[in-house]
Amino acid sequence: MNPSWLDKLLSRKGLYTAFWVVGLIMVTILIVFTANLAKEVPPIAAKVVSESGETLYTYDDVVNGKGMFQQFDLMDYGTMLGMGAYLGPDFSTEFFHRRAEFLYEQFAQATYGKSAAQLSDPETGYIKELVKKDFHAETTLTEGTVVYSDESAAAYKSNVAYLVDFLVNGNKEMAWPGGVIREDEARLIAAFVDWSQMVASSHRTGTDRTWSNDWPPEPLVDQDASWTMHYYSLWEFLALWVGTILVFWIVKEKLVAKSHTEPLEDPLVVTKLFPSQEKLLKYVPVVGLFFLLQMIIGGYLAHIYTDPSHNFIVDQSIMPFNVMRALHVNLAIIWVAIGWLVGGLLIAPLVADEDLKFPWLVDVLWGALLVVGGGGLVGIYMGATGQMRDVWFWLGNEGRELLNLARVWDIGLVVGLVMWFLMVFSVVRKAKTNNVLVGTIIWSAFGIATLYIAGMMPIHKIAPNFTVDDYFRWWVVHLWVELTFELFAAGVLAFLTVALGLVSRKTAERVMLFELGLIMLSGTLGVGHHYWWQGLDEYWIAIGGIFSALEPLPLVILMIEAFKEQKQIKEKGEAFPFAVPFLFIAGSAFLNWFGAGFLGMVINTPTINYYSHGTYLIMPHAHVALLGAFGYISLAFLYLVVRSNAMAKNLEWSDKPSKIGFWLVTIGVCLYALPTMVIGFHQAQIAHDLGYWATRQRDVLDSMSGWMWSRMVPDGLMILGALVIFLDLMKKAFFLKKAS
Repeated sequence: MNPSWLDKLLSRKGLYTAFWVVGLIMVTILIVFTANLAKEVPPIAAKVVSESGETLYTYDDVVNGKGMFQQFDLMDYGTMLGMGAYLGPDFSTEFFHRRAEFLYEQFAQATYGKSAAQLSDPETGYIKELVKKDFHAETTLTEGTVVYSDESAAAYKSNVAYLVDFLVNGNKEMAWPGGVIREDEARLIAAFVDWSQMVASSHRTGTDRTWSNDWPPEPLVDQDASWTMHYYSLWEFLALWVGTILVFWIVKEKLVAKSHTEPLEDPLVVTKLFPSQEKLLKYVPVVGLFFLLQMIIGGYLAHIYTDPSHNFIVDQSIMPFNVMRALHVNLAIIWVAIGWLVGGLLIAPLVADEDLKFPWLVDVLWGALLVVGGGGLVGIYMGATGQMRDVWFWLGNEGRELLNLARVWDIGLVVGLVMWFLMVFSVVRKAKTNNVLVGTIIWSAFGIATLYIAGMMPIHKIAPNFTVDDYFRWWVVHLWVELTFELFAAGVLAFLTVALGLVSRKTAERVMLFELGLIMLSGTLGVGHHYWWQGLDEYWIAIGGIFSALEPLPLVILMIEAFKEQKQIKEKGEAFPFAVPFLFIAGSAFLNWFGAGFLGMVINTPTINYYSHGTYLIMPHAHVALLGAFGYISLAFLYLVVRSNAMAKNLEWSDKPSKIGFWLVTIGVCLYALPTMVIGFHQAQIAHDLGYWATRQRDVLDSMSGWMWSRMVPDGLMILGALVIFLDLMKKAFFLKKAS
């Protein structure tokens, strides 16, 4: 019987072709959109003047203010157009709201001779129309001269006075110590912030919507979600239902159904380590220590989030929130990346049955990573605390959320990643068979290295326009995580299930190639759900709805098949030496679905995104997905290294402490999602009812103090689990005894 067109499409050759076709189409569309970027971004005015002719600030003030905003890492304290950390205010919408309140008071006094609070409802309605006219008809953001009414000019001066006092002198109740930013620097920051509030409040030329597509919700000027957002949200939910059923049926019935008739490969047995592989042991404690430090800092941050007015063990002037948050997220990036490098250097000689020509390069790479990682972390701290004013861009804190490494450390990281790729590729290319699983791992890793460069443009200075800068920042943050990282993860999971003798090679290849197509389909343009409120055109509302919830499904089903095989091995009483690495791999597949899929869909549809943007509702998705989908793969690689070393040298081994660490962290991160979701939903409700500015006020979080303090339980479990894993890895790397 001849195979149907669907069977041909779902064959190895058909899936491989489909992956490249889909990938080329998606990347081409993204490049076209990028080429048109300059036509739609909000301009920076040459100068902003008052109606009476006074110059309030200039183009250079805005650009230099953006530099100050980055240098002191305010994006890891509050947010800019909703993007950043959630302890401080959203600077853009705070200026927006305070300007609106100021105008209400000015127009009320001028029109009725009384304060806005004393107005009747009809009087308030009239004043609202005057305020809306000032925002939308009289204020136009252009590349030339922006003219503020005298009332808006006075509102700007009031906002500047407020922000300068806040940044320079600090605010203990808001966990901002002050004492770092100078008054002249704060005034430049205020100019940059005011430009961003115009993005959120003034109408895009020739339209009746703002440059941020009417985000945020602000009742004082009748700004709220449009019908377009609800329309696309409805279609996305309908498509998700159909897509889930279709993906599940294809994977289960077409890709996995024949797996029981296909032979399994012999499980991996390590009888010796090549010199380069043995050198990987020195990486193990470094990654484990960075993992533990990241968790400890996360606990510190949680305490400050909950009780910002009090110190936690150390004075906040020594460990300010913004600096510690930057260290928290960058430690995660560093330990995950190093763990993946370790995995590639372990796998390559196994596949090729040949070692690196120069094994000492593993030592060189280790030293280089320590220099880049250590130097970058020191620079993050010293830069944000004002100790590198003259060289902050090159050596300090670049101050873009998740991309805090200064340019020298950026360049060092890219050089290290490319060096690693060349080392691994030089070995893998000598393999006797064309292994599509390993090829996916290697080439996606090359993509990880090169895509990072997108966040380094222009390489010698900051990007003047925040919208353009953030556009490419999301290329790294999103296209890294939901594209190249996912491609790498898919290759790793498929390869290891085959290598451990749990899934047939043909089945793993089919499922992986299908997964790669889904990743390219949804992960490339799915970056758009980060774009439509920061100054880009509204078509990103629809494009951003190409959601990623379906991506993890094929790998989850593959891991279920692998788990069933592993269970049969256990029931037969046969040895399964790589139980711990497999546990982390299986955990990765589940948490990828839970974090990226389930929790991702909680926030990704335009309607929910509109109200939840910049709230705690984002946190469970980010934490569970990053730790589970990528962090667990890094830890699985570490355990592969120490387990291979123990097998090759006949050392004692116990799975028990490793499993205890795994379950402590896994249960902790799953429980973490509960209080943060409850708090986030409450904030989103406040944004819906009272406006976004209200949701970022401290009293909103204080009203949820019980849920805030309940985070101690999951945070404590994760810190304890990280400690167990670190000590376990140290012991298994260096202190195991010979087995009897």
